[in-house]
Amino acid sequence: MSVLETLQVPEGLSARVPAEERGAGRDDVRLLVSRGTAVSHHAFRELPKLLRAGDVLVVNTSATLPAAVTGRLGGDGACRGHTVVVHFSTRGDDGRWAVELRDPDGRGSTRPRPGGPAGAAVRLPGGSSLVLEGPVVPGGARLWWAGVQGDVPALLARYGRPIRYAYTDRDQPLAAYQTVFALPRADGAGSAEMPSAGRPFTAGMVAELVSRGVGFAPVTLHTGVASAEAHEPPYPERFEVPGSTARLVNAARAGGGRIVAVGTTAVRALESAAGSDGVVRAASGWTDLVVTPGRGVRVVDGLLTGLHEPRASHLLMLEALAGPQALARAYTEALGRLYLWHEFGDVHLILPNEEPYIPHC
Repeated sequence: MSVLETLQVPEGLSARVPAEERGAGRDDVRLLVSRGTAVSHHAFRELPKLLRAGDVLVVNTSATLPAAVTGRLGGDGACRGHTVVVHFSTRGDDGRWAVELRDPDGRGSTRPRPGGPAGAAVRLPGGSSLVLEGPVVPGGARLWWAGVQGDVPALLARYGRPIRYAYTDRDQPLAAYQTVFALPRADGAGSAEMPSAGRPFTAGMVAELVSRGVGFAPVTLHTGVASAEAHEPPYPERFEVPGSTARLVNAARAGGGRIVAVGTTAVRALESAAGSDGVVRAASGWTDLVVTPGRGVRVVDGLLTGLHEPRASHLLMLEALAGPQALARAYTEALGRLYLWHEFGDVHLILPNEEPYIPHC
């Protein structure tokens, strides 16, 4: 068992409301910085001083969808059925949707429920409905493929709300779940859950970074429903790395710049477009890549990310970048300094240990 698996995150360290409700703005969060096993503590607003001209931040432009809709499972006529909350995760190429059904918890959030059964129907608002067909992963119980009658983007736009988990205090508007990099798509595609590492950025922060010579390279990866309860690896997700981003990243690397991904989704997209030679090429489609210490990274030098649960599969990616000892040190410091977890919480910057560094406390 690794050191990380023995760590316990107290419930009181869950960020229950967005940073702008706790402090002075979205960027009013703390920034834990790792360079090898050296750890330092900063405000996020210090990020421009921690990067340098020629570095490139790779950002995910996927917009967050109002992916949670209340429906009725089973029942007809006089029988109203059982209230469930449907989380729309990912649209398949055949038009079906991967969905997760959850039970209301009576406090405005939801709790897990068993998936299925096959053939079960859920009535949705506005006359739409879905029928469960089978697990997304054979033998899986959580995400199921469903045939949906009706226009899902229109359904979500009218009746949906952001997915909310029990550690938050209350519902938040969709705007609270959008990053400054989010670009709505004409086809209604987007992420079931926010690419949250980009949340603390503001337009002012972006402008300051650009003025210091830091570049931005957009990618898109539409995230599906995560599972904090099951600690599952990510399912296949749609991604796109445009040719302009591939050229910018390759040129920056050739010039000695560091490629710093904003979020694990940006790592997954960029590494999916990188060949074994480390060259990034334009790519799009589905990726089932899971970055592990064994696989390693080919392109990404650093990562800005949130704080993950000690048994989350994303930690394999962080170990691939930082190494297990460095990651254990960082998380021990985060717990000791009472950093906040989850999508509204503090952030962690992993940089290469390539130069002498005097920790700033």
